[in-house]
Amino acid sequence: MEKNRFKRIFLIVLDSVGIGHASDAIRYGDEGANTILHIDEKIGGLNLPTLEKLGLGNFDNYLKIKKIYPQGNYIGRLAEKSLGKDTMTGHWEMMGLNITKPFKTFTDTGFPSELIKELSDKTGYGVIGNKSASGTEIIKELGEEHLKTKKIIVYTSADSVLQIAANEKIIPVEELYRICEIAREITMKDEWKVGRVIARPFEGTTSDNFKRTPRRHDYALSPFSKTYLNYLQENSFDVIAVGKINDIFNGSGITRAIKTSSNNMGMVTVINLAKENFNGLCFANLVDFDMEYGHRRNPIGYGRSLEEFDFRLSELLSIVNNDDLIILTADHGNDPTAKGSDHTRENVPFILYSPRFKKGAILKTGDTFGNIGATIVDNFGINADKLLGISILDSLD
Repeated sequence: MEKNRFKRIFLIVLDSVGIGHASDAIRYGDEGANTILHIDEKIGGLNLPTLEKLGLGNFDNYLKIKKIYPQGNYIGRLAEKSLGKDTMTGHWEMMGLNITKPFKTFTDTGFPSELIKELSDKTGYGVIGNKSASGTEIIKELGEEHLKTKKIIVYTSADSVLQIAANEKIIPVEELYRICEIAREITMKDEWKVGRVIARPFEGTTSDNFKRTPRRHDYALSPFSKTYLNYLQENSFDVIAVGKINDIFNGSGITRAIKTSSNNMGMVTVINLAKENFNGLCFANLVDFDMEYGHRRNPIGYGRSLEEFDFRLSELLSIVNNDDLIILTADHGNDPTAKGSDHTRENVPFILYSPRFKKGAILKTGDTFGNIGATIVDNFGINADKLLGISILDSLD
């Protein structure tokens, strides 16, 4: 097969949209998890006509989604090889890295008192919170105390992350960024090394009107070695990051970054990019599935969000060119019917579409998310054998 077959590849990560527990899910307490299936059951049958045509129904016995053998596209499952079930692990593995030591999480306990004391001593601010929480809920709960005391709100989530919220009228954004830079330095210690520190500025005067502002800023770890993104960049291909992709890779291997504030904005951005002329990869993350609905255990909201995405996806499919390839996948699961608020260890979809495909097939399950990145660089004629994954490019018609 000739290389450089596709001029543009659109890789869209449906954050947390898992398709059934992985073979090792029992090690994570996630046996029986199945994000899409359980949403489908709770909502009384998902309406996803675009994904149905792409063969989604072959993954499970859904209430309304029919089993249509893929025609003009390819579908399969991918299993995660790395240890962990967080955002960075999933995305880094897609781009060729095997994470053998999970990122630190503090979901169940909050951060150690020693870390909090060092953060307070070095920043000059007291700390409130220090627990796993929804960002919108914790500012509602502690925002008024923060206004009175000027203590910073520290919290975490199911991901490897330390988040700091502060009202912009009390602590200006630049000062919050300084605080987060100190937190990033502190959390470079091995025992506290989280994947990201996130500044979460908000505004408002009471719990009734507190609202996060768009001036969020992430301080992430850089990948520990080169990824497929770096190989693309070094070979002069475009690598356009949409949503939180730039933060996940700390800018490494990215040639252009576009921030988004919602799934809808993310898809509108991808659709607009499809109308531009570029040569390389558009890598997008749609975080609402995970952040707004999965962690909040809201299967109905999650389902409606999937249906909204399906509509936008049909728009994207209608405008891409014959030399474009669309890849849909996920980075982990987050079954909204599971106990707690953590991610779930699940296999993820691997759906490939191009107007030039004439056939189609159900692919065998891949043993690593790295097959995604390997396929992408293979398309562009790049050799990156040392990274995780096997290209499936030669399996496509």
